[in-house]
Amino acid sequence: MAVDPVTGTDSASTGGIYSTPPTRTPKQSLDSEAFMQLLVTQLRNQDPSSPMDTNQMIAQTTQLAMMEKLTSMDTTNQEGFALQMRQAAAALVGHTVSYLDKNGATQTGAATSVSYAGSVPVVTVGDQKIALDSVLGVVSAAATVPAAS
Repeated sequence: MAVDPVTGTDSASTGGIYSTPPTRTPKQSLDSEAFMQLLVTQLRNQDPSSPMDTNQMIAQTTQLAMMEKLTSMDTTNQEGFALQMRQAAAALVGHTVSYLDKNGATQTGAATSVSYAGSVPVVTVGDQKIALDSVLGVVSAAATVPAAS
């Protein structure tokens, strides 16, 4: 019977630290970390009598840099689009807008507020919460009450 020197328990009866072997979930996409791991593994396992071509290594490093820049540009574009949606939703406040209701019928009403809590801004029209992508257009500026002088 083998006894674990750290815990003093019988390892045969407990099955080690885990009751079941841990499982590793695979990544669904390749990122710069995966690319670097592949490059390092390739360098470690290369034949010393015919090392990797430096031009090929430079090309792979360039591809990594390009991938990182494209990823950065994608993130910037997504942030820019989100900002544009927020600006468009904010511009609707105080205007009469037309929108599609839950039944698919066109409705109109004055936009009174905007919520940015979700991924798509939500415009409040009367007592309805309308996603920005359901707004069909601006019908007219809402009537304003003249300020008291």
